[in-house]
Amino acid sequence: MLKRLAILLPLFLLLAFSPQQDFKVSTGSIAFRSDASLELIKAQSNELKGLFLADKKQFAFIVNIKSFKGFNSPLQQEHFNENYLETNKYPTASFEGKIIEDVDVSKDGVYAVRAKGNLSIHGVVQERIIKSELTVKDGNISIKSNFTVLLADHNIPIPKVVHEKLASEIKVDIKADLIKK
Repeated sequence: MLKRLAILLPLFLLLAFSPQQDFKVSTGSIAFRSDASLELIKAQSNELKGLFLADKKQFAFIVNIKSFKGFNSPLQQEHFNENYLETNKYPTASFEGKIIEDVDVSKDGVYAVRAKGNLSIHGVVQERIIKSELTVKDGNISIKSNFTVLLADHNIPIPKVVHEKLASEIKVDIKADLIKK
């Protein structure tokens, strides 16, 4: 029994006092832009939430779709939520997976990384690799990323009546500041 304790005690102490590498989003925003031939639609949410487990290189981000603001009109926002994204049925969008590259978050710097994971929008999950920029400064992390989403990939139909007002490819920008959990 004493021998087992002598082996387990150093392991327990190592786990108990090892530096935590878990981060959570302190502030985060996600914006999208639909640039169709007859109309430009832009909206943004400041309610991006997420976690990053640096030791495991795993992440998970989520946003409530109804939190997007800035549409051209209240009616446009209503159509976005009810007719296209069906937020009563699919209230969130998420991205979870792993960072492909090795990043030492204990060292300040700017790192170009690729995030590989599952992007879930409108109830449809697509595996994606999304390029991002990680900035580490004073123990905190900032993330910037921009990518496109094809509406067809997530079964979001564009009715013919609004085909020239809604782009089939949506541009997405993400910014997030993370702090140690």
